[in-house]
Amino acid sequence: MSGRNFLGVWISMMLLVGCYQQTIEGDTEGTKVEECLDLNEPILVYGIEVDSLAVETGKVEQNQTLSVLLEGYGVPYRKIYELVTKAKDVFDVRNIKAGDPFVIIHSRSENRTARQFVLEPNDREYVIYHLADSVYAERIEREVTLVEQEFAGEITSSVYLTAVQNGGSPQLVHRLVDVFAWQVDFFRIQAGDKFKVIYEQELVGGKEVGIRRILGAFFEHFGEDYYAIFFDECGGMDYYDECGNSVRRAFMKAPLNYTRISSRYSPRRFHPVLKRYRAHLGTDYAAPTGTPIRTVGDGVVTEAQFKGGNGNYVKIRHNSTYTTQYLHMSKIEPGIVPGVRVRQGQTIGYVGSTGLATGPHLCFRFWKNGVQVDALKVDLPPAEPIDPEGFEEFEIRRNEIVSRLDGITIPEVTLQAEVDL
Repeated sequence: MSGRNFLGVWISMMLLVGCYQQTIEGDTEGTKVEECLDLNEPILVYGIEVDSLAVETGKVEQNQTLSVLLEGYGVPYRKIYELVTKAKDVFDVRNIKAGDPFVIIHSRSENRTARQFVLEPNDREYVIYHLADSVYAERIEREVTLVEQEFAGEITSSVYLTAVQNGGSPQLVHRLVDVFAWQVDFFRIQAGDKFKVIYEQELVGGKEVGIRRILGAFFEHFGEDYYAIFFDECGGMDYYDECGNSVRRAFMKAPLNYTRISSRYSPRRFHPVLKRYRAHLGTDYAAPTGTPIRTVGDGVVTEAQFKGGNGNYVKIRHNSTYTTQYLHMSKIEPGIVPGVRVRQGQTIGYVGSTGLATGPHLCFRFWKNGVQVDALKVDLPPAEPIDPEGFEEFEIRRNEIVSRLDGITIPEVTLQAEVDL
């Protein structure tokens, strides 16, 4: 039972067990269940027996705190403070946000003393703050059911729009992009590209609350077919193509054959030319002028030019997560221009000392999710193939998933008005 629309569930439950005398004031906010007939079976709300108690529901409004929500329910401030302190490790009350549904279970006495305050921060769980005898909080997870689902589409403008227009969720799109980030350039998606997905959908009370994982996926991009099969190899879960190779491509350890690392990534380094301290967000490789510089991974050239202190440089976007840049080149390899797709190990330029440089070297820069990081310390995904000893088991799983993917029908494209998202 989802519980996010508690009022409807509460009324249905009351009717089923024969409790029918109630007063409803307004909508779900401020709802009061006033009276019930005596029953043999106790009435439970969130596992709490409420036969002799009153129940009110509502939703948190902007800037409402726990103390504000409990005003008028006979709870002294010292008890609220005690609860806030004890509940911090269970669910910090500072995380209560506008729109969260809540339930207050209180006595029928004149001062309506609150006994429990129940908060639903999301569809997966609820938190019970106990205020009667012992003051404490407990966080309870709802039962999650997994259901395998299939989804497919032909792209008209973007993966996101295609998925949403066909009833898919944004979360599914994000998962799909993560799986194929190394094979498919999602910045160059074209109309006519196709995808198919088999995934595990998480349900609580019949309502979708998330996606556990993608079990298998297919993507047709620029006329090439890509498969990804989820496989658990001795606890090492990853996605593999139909040949058993990881779909996540490893980067080369270095972009050139170098003499030494002359300067490392540092938030504060004394610049040899400017003669002052400044951040050095790259790794310098000392090497003779003319040494070939290679791209560390497949990708698309986004910049290739001469610019100020960078000198001649090339910038490459590898996927939606990783980007690299190569500075101070003596020259850029002919044909390396924005929009060109390059392959791992391909020469893109040559070591030099153009721009702010005291000698021939390559300054190599690395971005992860739009933030410059230390290329020597970045945590890259694994790219090991299936172990030969486990390949037979993988083949069985692969054949099953590929057969299911091939059997999924892609809906025909229908013309739709452009949506500005």
